[in-house]
Amino acid sequence: MTSPSLDIVAIGDAIVDVIATCDDAFLTRHNLPKGSMQLLDVAEADALYAAMGTAREISGGSAANSMAGISALGGKAAFVGQIAVDQLGDIFTHDMRALGVQFDTPPLVGGLPTGRCLILVTEDGQRTMNTSPGASHQLSADVLDEALIASAAILYLEGYLWGPELPRAAMQQAVRIAHEAGRQVAFTLSESVCIAGRKEGFAAMIDSGGIDLLFANEDEALQLTGAGDLRAALDELSAKVGTVVVTRGAAGALAVEKGERAQVPAFQVKKVVDTTGAGDLFAAGFLAARCKGHDLQQQLWTGAIAAGEVISHFGARPEADLKELVRL
Repeated sequence: MTSPSLDIVAIGDAIVDVIATCDDAFLTRHNLPKGSMQLLDVAEADALYAAMGTAREISGGSAANSMAGISALGGKAAFVGQIAVDQLGDIFTHDMRALGVQFDTPPLVGGLPTGRCLILVTEDGQRTMNTSPGASHQLSADVLDEALIASAAILYLEGYLWGPELPRAAMQQAVRIAHEAGRQVAFTLSESVCIAGRKEGFAAMIDSGGIDLLFANEDEALQLTGAGDLRAALDELSAKVGTVVVTRGAAGALAVEKGERAQVPAFQVKKVVDTTGAGDLFAAGFLAARCKGHDLQQQLWTGAIAAGEVISHFGARPEADLKELVRL
């Protein structure tokens, strides 16, 4: 087995975040449950975008945000995701490459536009996400670069993409490639809303031994297992997955790995501005520290620091020097 040349290669939604502030009344008028995530078709996204106030456009997508964090922490990252030949596709490509993340997935010609996520942030920092996946859910196994996947120490997959048939098949093939190359596979459940219709698929993948490292928040862990409390959920998941990491918002995060348990509090910030990307950057910090050989406790701490930085400003990509924050 050859040594990996990349730390992480991720497969996920190629999305451009469109972020605007709003009040609770706006959410009520548009029937948007505060703090939730819902899927929109292209027409619905156009209508909501027209009603939003002044917005900023920042490339996003869960796994893509994590790779931005990996790069900011000095890691070597690549991303696989489907864009279209349009303005948002150009923005996404530029942003990923400018951050030092390798991104070479061929754009989709014709068909659906590049995906976008309309994010509404209320004064308390809560984000309500409205995603129109567009071309990102057209990702197929045909565009996978087997050598790229085999070259990374860890393959990282996001739950948002596990539902649609085409990208699910691509991710399953990528898992086979990674394991045949002796690499680890990490998976994030992404969002509670993903679990309801995909619980059996997630469970089958975990039961088959396809996942070596699982990221979930507390609610996702409880939903996936049906357990009555977090301890029971952890016991069930850790019996099937080598490393289980659970984030708990303001209560911090914990991990179980081969019988070892570690826990850290949340990283304290002066003000929570926007919680978009908190889980994505936590995963980035955890994985970056893991690839550098740090212990489980330090992996959790690095994740907590990265998550704390991203919630202190708008957008799901780091703005401060994460390497310096971690060093301090």
